[in-house]
Amino acid sequence: MSHILVVDDEQAVCWALERALGQEGHQVSVASSAEEAFGRATQKRPDAVLLDVRLPGIDGLTALGRLRQLTHEAPVIVITAFGNLDTAVRAVEGGAFDYLTKPFDLSQALDAVGRALQAAGERKSRTEAPPRAAEPNAADMIGNSPAMQLVFKRIALVAPRDACVLITGESGTGKELVARAIHRHGSRRDRPFIPVHIAALNPNLVESELFGHARGAYTGATQSRPGLLSLADGGTVFLDEVADIPLPVQVKLLRVLEQNEIMPVGSNQPQPLNIRILSATHQDLGKLINDGAFRHDLYFRLNVFQIHLPPLRERPQDILQLAEHFLKRFEPRSLPLTTAMAKHLTGLAWRGNVRELRNALEHAAIVARGGALLPEHLPPASPSMQTASPVDQLTTAVKGWVADRIKQTGGQTPANLYQDLLHGVEPPLLDEVMHRVQGNRWVAAQWLGLNRATVRKKLGLYGLTDRYRGGDADEGDD
Repeated sequence: MSHILVVDDEQAVCWALERALGQEGHQVSVASSAEEAFGRATQKRPDAVLLDVRLPGIDGLTALGRLRQLTHEAPVIVITAFGNLDTAVRAVEGGAFDYLTKPFDLSQALDAVGRALQAAGERKSRTEAPPRAAEPNAADMIGNSPAMQLVFKRIALVAPRDACVLITGESGTGKELVARAIHRHGSRRDRPFIPVHIAALNPNLVESELFGHARGAYTGATQSRPGLLSLADGGTVFLDEVADIPLPVQVKLLRVLEQNEIMPVGSNQPQPLNIRILSATHQDLGKLINDGAFRHDLYFRLNVFQIHLPPLRERPQDILQLAEHFLKRFEPRSLPLTTAMAKHLTGLAWRGNVRELRNALEHAAIVARGGALLPEHLPPASPSMQTASPVDQLTTAVKGWVADRIKQTGGQTPANLYQDLLHGVEPPLLDEVMHRVQGNRWVAAQWLGLNRATVRKKLGLYGLTDRYRGGDADEGDD
């Protein structure tokens, strides 16, 4: 039996965790402040700690180091309802074992505790880099959605390492921002960060641009020239659109990763090279490998750790936060957003993702000339800015509904989601179909793909029978 210390000022969260952990056979202590947690940790050392960030008095991130000291490096799982990249980085670099964002599923917490106890059993002491203050630009990445919280967490986990990272996502989602954040919070942050946009390089000179060339390597090469990779020696190279690298160049890049050396064009003398490679693509590398356009061995070397950036349409709850962030730069006088503008922004598809949103808002700020932003101030609608399709809108509504239900549970596992959603969706669907078929249940059953008895039963369940009684509504009914 393990002793778990839960530190949170929300009684509902403490109660839920205490009950769930108790059912797993753990002994649980609860503290509502960091100061109380220090006392409990001194009285009886816990085997693991669940620590909220927002606490009265000393906050959780400040208390993290002291708690780890008092508990002899017991694993600490940080919990927060206000997650951002800065919080994730500070938590992981402060020695936190894991990072959970409220509202979380209890199964997530139990899994994190189980992994923490297992890790503590295998390794009694852990050596972590000393905590450091996050740099000012850490707030450039915006998003409170669960998908972005996962991105922040994965950046924080991989940044202190030297592993290659493959960043995937559609164009405009911010893949270079992720790469810069990894570099900024890594051990190479004081060395060069060199972004290389493969598609922008001369196709005939990609090899020379990347690896450099020796004097006389080709006509016009009157002197040796270092490549972009060499310029980043000691630092980080970001290869954007890595799928566009020609196959012959892929072979040489693999050598860089495996041998830590570079061979300039026209040279027989390899040169040592110490770089970290981050890469990004919006293409399906698996398909390219099957088509013979990308080397599988290079893929595995580049994809040691992967971070996927979700498209903006899959995290609509971040749109207004992003909009306000951009407008503070472009035109603070345009804030706050009007209700009409906020509704319009969240109703657009934004196929160009964050980049398109930023550019559209800059255009709108110029047109508005310091006044309130209105929908007509946005640039003319492009195919990517068209109003989201009904399916996209329905998907967004369902995601928001599920998020609201989770919040209402206070951190506990929600129940009956499927039935509750059906009870909310079925009545308007039945009502609309019956209206369009003029109350004919036989035709309505064909439209809905149900049998007539089921349609009749559901009309009664939702109190719609009387509304469509009479006429030909019962024609052919069982």
